[in-house]
Amino acid sequence: MDIAKLFDLSGKSALITGATGALGSAAARALSAAGAHVTLASGNADKLAALAESMPSGRVTTIAGRPIDEATVDRIVAAASADARGLDIVVPASGTAAVVPATDMSLETWDKVMDANVRQVWMLCRAAGRVMIEQGRGGAIVPISSVRARFATAAGTSAYGTSKSAIDMLTKSFAVEWGAHNIRVNAIAPTVFRSELTGWLFEDNERANAARASVLARIPLGRLAEPDDFAGVLVFLTSEASSLVTGEIINVDGGFSAN
Repeated sequence: MDIAKLFDLSGKSALITGATGALGSAAARALSAAGAHVTLASGNADKLAALAESMPSGRVTTIAGRPIDEATVDRIVAAASADARGLDIVVPASGTAAVVPATDMSLETWDKVMDANVRQVWMLCRAAGRVMIEQGRGGAIVPISSVRARFATAAGTSAYGTSKSAIDMLTKSFAVEWGAHNIRVNAIAPTVFRSELTGWLFEDNERANAARASVLARIPLGRLAEPDDFAGVLVFLTSEASSLVTGEIINVDGGFSAN
């Protein structure tokens, strides 16, 4: 058995939405390093261009846009599967969060979180599933869940946690529906990781130190996550190394969910 070959993504075509975010860019680097041609989708044109410049020449495609409606989703998926590449891997890494007490949260904020984290992911996966089924060669889809999908340990996460619970069910539903087509669907459920939204938690000041200590009290490994902590799991879930794995929610949380 050639173990290295199990994780080799050479010749695969991967689509990453939210590609300029912390997790999206880490996913882009990981899948590219494993040999995949990556299509990067993002609404931030400047960051998109900079990210593409850092990728291997000839194995990257960019498309500006977020999966906000069916027309844009179809355009993104078409760009990823163009030039006879087809589509083998999808990582819907775009999304949003709002930490607001339920009593203070507006309906507009609730709808914004649900739209970005559930509706847009569903639309993207639906479009990708159609392409993969038509191709007849299987594929791998890796939505992004969260430990907040199952643990309401932080105030103000009623919308975010609920949206990620929906991702867990979408993952299982897609896995069951598309298993006969050899399309595997598994989600990654991170703990808090460094991003534009959470960067303040990594600072050294009284507010950050107190908040970080509260989170770390539930994490046996004793540290918060960096985006690159998800690279290995992502390559595993998108490669032949996980050929019999589908419908799973993989915790990458330092032991948070075990505590």
